[in-house]
Amino acid sequence: MLKIFRQSLNYGWRRLCSRRIYLVSCVVVPILFAFFFMDLMKEGLPLKVPVSVVDQDHSSLSRRVVRNLGASELIDVAHADESYADALARLRKGETFGFFIIPHDFQKDALSGAGTTITYYSDMTVFVPGSLAYKGFKTAAVTTAGGVVQTTLVSTGINENVAGTLLQPVVIAEQGIGNPWLNYSIYLCNSFIPGVVALMVMLMTCFTICEEIKNGTSVEWLRISGGSMLCAVLGKLIPQAIVFSIIGVGLQAVMYTMVHFPMNCPAWHMILAMILLVIGSQGLALVIVCAIPNLRLSVSIASLTGILAFSIAAYSFPVQSMYGAIGIFSYILPPRYYFLIYADQALNGIALYYSKWYYIALLLFPLAGLVGLRRLKKHCLNPVYVP
Repeated sequence: MLKIFRQSLNYGWRRLCSRRIYLVSCVVVPILFAFFFMDLMKEGLPLKVPVSVVDQDHSSLSRRVVRNLGASELIDVAHADESYADALARLRKGETFGFFIIPHDFQKDALSGAGTTITYYSDMTVFVPGSLAYKGFKTAAVTTAGGVVQTTLVSTGINENVAGTLLQPVVIAEQGIGNPWLNYSIYLCNSFIPGVVALMVMLMTCFTICEEIKNGTSVEWLRISGGSMLCAVLGKLIPQAIVFSIIGVGLQAVMYTMVHFPMNCPAWHMILAMILLVIGSQGLALVIVCAIPNLRLSVSIASLTGILAFSIAAYSFPVQSMYGAIGIFSYILPPRYYFLIYADQALNGIALYYSKWYYIALLLFPLAGLVGLRRLKKHCLNPVYVP
């Protein structure tokens, strides 16, 4: 039995090294995507979003507001327009992501107590820069309003420190748990890069197994494996699992040692999670292949499932807020459990005991794939390719 398994394993290695597409899919694509994404997100958070200002007052107070806007780390006052129409036209051209309007008689009305209105617009069709522009505008507006009120109170004889306390009696201290820098790269890279690894694992699993049926070599594949479908599948998937695990762990080493993403747990916790992610993704792909042993259909379903994992696995939208019929699918995707392990272990550093079920869940995927091996064997013994 050991000799047969060794033959099957050698066959799997030979097939894996036989075509360039395997090398590209297993090694080149995950590495290129990882370094592209880490370079894209190296700033952590997009800063200095270009905006424009429409200053219709041209007073000392309005110029101070414009200077405060320009001093913000979130936005860059790139243009000064003369009217609402000019600023809106510039936004529609894509030159800015919002604009800030200071009305006529702004200083006069503000200091006299007559009341005035500051208006700002942000383009939310591009969510991240639009949100940053909105946040920068709102901060400037609130600061301006507080400054005007403080000036009015001081002019009535109230001490400047007392006026400041009246305006802000409670000082709010914000502490970001796990990611105090509010760095998008820490969150997104550790979600999307493993997600791409899982996607490529699923595609390779479906492709390499169904390719045997398509080319009519599945009979020889089974013969080399002693007629055991389990031995044949293990011989084919173990070499791929080794390669993908090495690539995945290597990318983790880059993220946690070179890029210095936070890891508040022993390294082996995340290494084990990556290895189980690879094995779990192979298990899910095997379920797809056993159900639909057709190259075109199985690869299409694997790619669709892998792509949907980026949203359904709750990387960017919580499962609790999804429709129940959609959210339930997050629990049949391996990347979901890797993400939960990452949040618990690397970010929050809680005890391994509280993440044990996520590790166990990843182990259940390959067991589920074994259920349909009899059906897969039937198709391998009678290979009929349906284009």
